[in-house]
Amino acid sequence: MIPGIISTVGRSLPALSRRDFLAAACALLLPQRPKGKLGLKPVSALSPIRFREVAQQAGLDFVLQNNPTPRKHMIETMAGGLAAFDYNNDGKIDIFFTNGAAIPSLEKDSPKFFNRLYRNDGGMKFTDVTLEAGVAGAGYSMGAAAADYNNDGYTDLFVAGVYRNILYRNLGNGKFEDVTEAAGIKSDKWSVAAGWLDYDNDGWLDLFVVNYAHWTPAFDRYCGDRERNLRVYCHPKYFEGLPNTLYRNRRDGTFEDVSKEAGILEHIGRGMSVAFADYDNDGFTDMFVTNDNLPNFLFRNRRNGTFEEVALEAGVALTNNGAPIASMGADFRDFDNDGLCDINLTALTGETFPLFRNLGKGSFLDATHISQLAQLSAARSGWSNGLFDFNNDGWKDLFTANSDVNDLIDLFQSTHYKQPNSLFANLGDGTFRDVSSDAGFTLARAHRGSAFADFDNDGKVDVVVSALGESAELWQNISPDPNHWLVLKLTGTRSNRDGIGAKIWVGHQFNHVTTAVGYASSSPSTVHFGTGKLEKIDRIEIRWPSGTVQVLQNVATNQTIEVREPMK
Repeated sequence: MIPGIISTVGRSLPALSRRDFLAAACALLLPQRPKGKLGLKPVSALSPIRFREVAQQAGLDFVLQNNPTPRKHMIETMAGGLAAFDYNNDGKIDIFFTNGAAIPSLEKDSPKFFNRLYRNDGGMKFTDVTLEAGVAGAGYSMGAAAADYNNDGYTDLFVAGVYRNILYRNLGNGKFEDVTEAAGIKSDKWSVAAGWLDYDNDGWLDLFVVNYAHWTPAFDRYCGDRERNLRVYCHPKYFEGLPNTLYRNRRDGTFEDVSKEAGILEHIGRGMSVAFADYDNDGFTDMFVTNDNLPNFLFRNRRNGTFEEVALEAGVALTNNGAPIASMGADFRDFDNDGLCDINLTALTGETFPLFRNLGKGSFLDATHISQLAQLSAARSGWSNGLFDFNNDGWKDLFTANSDVNDLIDLFQSTHYKQPNSLFANLGDGTFRDVSSDAGFTLARAHRGSAFADFDNDGKVDVVVSALGESAELWQNISPDPNHWLVLKLTGTRSNRDGIGAKIWVGHQFNHVTTAVGYASSSPSTVHFGTGKLEKIDRIEIRWPSGTVQVLQNVATNQTIEVREPMK
């Protein structure tokens, strides 16, 4: 037993623009960084990645009711966030889905509109426990964010919605209590997503809420082709953007809106998702926000309770063509094992799924073309995304949940509304390969949110995905190679209970603790590492948000370990 550890169970692209060409050329001239601390070489033979869809036999019968209407209200196409988390602390990851409501009332006037919580019973079987848990919800819900905000050892839940946000406190007995009003959380905007972070490193999680635009059910602009009687969802340019909201945890169960004091309120966008990481390695968490057809935001933490918006100078506000895109889902994670957090986001057909490589010293390079993702993703439209090692070879692969925004797009353009999901395998040399079909992703639907977790505790990362008007999908990872793995579950004592914001080095790999992943969705705070053929990790280093550095040695793989932060 190691001290401090408790063992537990496409389409071709047009020629590169001059700017893209220069970016690629500059990248080739940059000094090539070693691949991690152990100098790991790129994979010589790609371990296959395989999934099978098991939602029906698993008892996961949720259908996302976005309630489409002839008036094509914008909210109808943007629903679908979800959360994967262990709400009852039984070691099995449960699933929560957000759901729509009636329009124009924005009320859940029928059980079909209830948000739904499914308890994981083990063996890839789930039971709907929505009513007994008290999380059916209210209003037209969109996003979900799960974390333990009051440090009591139970994961709480925030639901973002259209003028109806909900904060649920986990009571620890299988039930949740709606504490929205008592906690000081407002519902005065159309909120799409949210995420938990400890921006001031005080050991208590704060809440960042992503807001989209001014909209009411009275909005009735006709967009589309009147002569053909083809009405579509309006372009985002017709909706005035909003600032996002930052709530500071007062440590007494209540929150204070510090958006103005922190420098968030002055930045107007059409927010879709948020992802967190300490991209400049100064010990404080920064925030990346995707904006729909507006420049993205990168809020650099000034370490004094305020943020500076630096996306343009850092190189992540726009892609290399200099125009804003329909940025949607985001993951802020190290894809190339160099210890620096990179950024991937999704967008619409022709815009690619941009990948920004962290160069250190506060700047990023648009590596979308260099990584091959430009060519691989150009013909697809993506919503949620996640960088996870699906074949346990030591390199994070990229999953994207795909679909266009407009359900009539097939009549206007040479693309499709319903699309299969994508899986891009990381080759370990800075490039990706499309393995979607081989992996089993051929089911075309209007996919939206996604979450990533090992639902059957076999050491392989599975995926759950929502789809507008259709059944949710549960993709069980059945990749055949017997590669090894390691999962870390951190418990903070001086830091926040979930260890959110902690940085972890496992051999050559780097990752960090976050639950904000993809589009309007949330994944568990546990951190998964694929270790290839390694049966033992010589050294693991954990840097807690409190500043504590913890080192573990000679750790066996193929296990989940719980690590408690040292008191000193």
